[in-house]
Amino acid sequence: MNEEEALPFWQLFQDASGVKVSYVRASDANILARIAIEYRARQRSWDLVATTPVYRLPDDVLLQFDPPEAKNLIPQARAANRRWYGVYGNYNAPSYNTNFVKKANLPKTYEEFLDHKEWAGRVAIDTTDSEWLTGIFSYYGEERGRKLVQDLVATLKPVVVDGHLVVARSVGAGEYWVALNNYVGLTTNVLLSGAPTDFWPLDPVGLAFGSIGVASQAPHPKAAQLAANFVLSREAQQFLTKRGRLPTRTDVETNPPGIIAALPAEESHRHHLLGRATEEDADGLQRAVSRALTARLKPPARAR
Repeated sequence: MNEEEALPFWQLFQDASGVKVSYVRASDANILARIAIEYRARQRSWDLVATTPVYRLPDDVLLQFDPPEAKNLIPQARAANRRWYGVYGNYNAPSYNTNFVKKANLPKTYEEFLDHKEWAGRVAIDTTDSEWLTGIFSYYGEERGRKLVQDLVATLKPVVVDGHLVVARSVGAGEYWVALNNYVGLTTNVLLSGAPTDFWPLDPVGLAFGSIGVASQAPHPKAAQLAANFVLSREAQQFLTKRGRLPTRTDVETNPPGIIAALPAEESHRHHLLGRATEEDADGLQRAVSRALTARLKPPARAR
């Protein structure tokens, strides 16, 4: 969550519980690195982590716990090892600026992107989109998926952008016409602000979660579990939908209504991106893609 969401969100918890929250925001990579360093040093400096790749953390880092509100989540948002729980769904889909691209011209498959050479240099992709690549590998098979991604890079010459929210805002502002992939909730966030942007679902619709976990060495374990349970509550998830986040509870509707229902319903089309081994391979390809692009295109935009 960015500060615009997180600060009022955690204020709700503080007002309801009387527990003071010290909030620190950083990139996913920096969060994971800091946790790893502090865990090895046995520093007990944090209680709760909320970010997408919580599932990448070693089991020893996270506490096993059973928040009462977890029973109301969709099954995929409840980790089998009871160490993390999905707060909102990061459904993966391309997005576009409606002022520059007509809905009738949108590709119906990722292969059809190759027919739009006129978009070259007007397409964005996030620098850390290994989750999307994992979905591509799972859906097409590794060899075919790798070839498709390489062809997309060669044809569209996408610009590497640092941050999914930056991608969403840049497409909404018209700096880029299309994003090869982004989180549907963030595209919706920018759409709700009045920007001319929208998403369209293509197979595969990858699904990861913005998740919550409690430190196994948490200095305030009871308060951390109380906060985690609040994050999974109906009140909390309804608050997050105000900015387009897609809930993981079955009793909370999206904003605007019907977004999840508009995505492919078949389970085979929704790839849950929770495999460390597959993502490691996707990470390697993503780094290669980034190096190839940044070598010949303008420097990547940086989140401020």
